Amino acid sequence: MEVGMDHVDRILAQWQRERPDLDISAMGLLGRFTRLRNHIGREIEKTFAERGLTSASFDVLAALRRSGPPFQLSPGDLLATTMVSSGTMTNRIDQLEKQGLVQRLDNPDDRRGVIIALTPEGLERVDEAATAHVTNQHRVVASLAPDEREALDALLRKLLATFE
Repeated sequence: MEVGMDHVDRILAQWQRERPDLDISAMGLLGRFTRLRNHIGREIEKTFAERGLTSASFDVLAALRRSGPPFQLSPGDLLATTMVSSGTMTNRIDQLEKQGLVQRLDNPDDRRGVIIALTPEGLERVDEAATAHVTNQHRVVASLAPDEREALDALLRKLLATFE
């Protein structure tokens, strides 16, 4: 499929004109990653906002949902799953608790600790949001044929492995 010039192409043309000595091939690739991340991020946030969530709150709810019944995790397990600071996690849990989507329960294995659990409303909300999120993800990549998606996924996996 032939694709026209995009914003990144115009920037690259300017650099090529002004600094022909630079190899700007990586700049184009990474510039497109950045622009795609921004566009896709807005689409994702819109889907979550329509359900009273943010990507940050969905992240916590989804971690609890993926854990399986009874949909409970310790704050430490949530931290490991979401990779945010403890202060950030506490704030997210506080906000979700105010919305009635999670609750803090006494940890039966540690009297000093708590367990974070989805409430029935939280379970319903995360399930609806996950369905909408997956539908939105398919819409976002719909311009790629299935074999193109597989090829791009394989390349991104390879690149990501160098960092993780």
